[in-house]
Amino acid sequence: MGTVVFDLDGTLADTSGDLIAATNTALDVLGHAPQLERGRDAATAFRGGRAMLRLAADRLGHDAPEVLVEAGFPLLLEAYGNAIDVHTQLYPGAADSVTALVDSGYRVAVCTNKPEGLARTLLDRLGMGAAFGALVGADTLPVRKPDPAPFRAAVTGAGGDPARSLLVGDTQTDRATAAAAGVPCVLVTFGPDGHGVAALKPDALLDHFDALPSLAARFLGAPGDARTV
Repeated sequence: MGTVVFDLDGTLADTSGDLIAATNTALDVLGHAPQLERGRDAATAFRGGRAMLRLAADRLGHDAPEVLVEAGFPLLLEAYGNAIDVHTQLYPGAADSVTALVDSGYRVAVCTNKPEGLARTLLDRLGMGAAFGALVGADTLPVRKPDPAPFRAAVTGAGGDPARSLLVGDTQTDRATAAAAGVPCVLVTFGPDGHGVAALKPDALLDHFDALPSLAARFLGAPGDARTV
């Protein structure tokens, strides 16, 4: 069987609003005014908590930005865990596409740089906790994306073969992960970078989740097909 592995933030769900709110909460605890804005800073949000804090430090003109990042990161995680699904929504067609893949016989998994516990909580809140055969987060292994090990662990955890798998994501990190793993990469265009992700030269672009089953068949063959990528 072929395996489709999904990134989470910016791929399955628009989590940017809650991530940005958590960053501003962390800044408030540290005595700083909010620095990030919903919408405007979504692309940075999808690159992780430390990226958001570095952007905040830059806007503050902080003289020791990494000190702020390291002080703020655990506060951000705490705030995010307390309000993980206030603004977050699945992208249109995401749930139906995952169901269609499973019903067709593909295996599905998630590989994210969000901490595993938070990723599981969010997927449960979004009603998708039981949809995936495996979930690998930033802290599941000693390494994280773009190292290929988490991707491969997600595939094998779902019962698949890395030689017959693909990665669906939204950022340079996902593109680099797929390249390191030697698998096809599909990047979504409905995130804040839009069709700008074409510059990363993925194997395909995904404008809407309705098209994903046909892309899976294109790269992985039908579930019963012995062909490998």
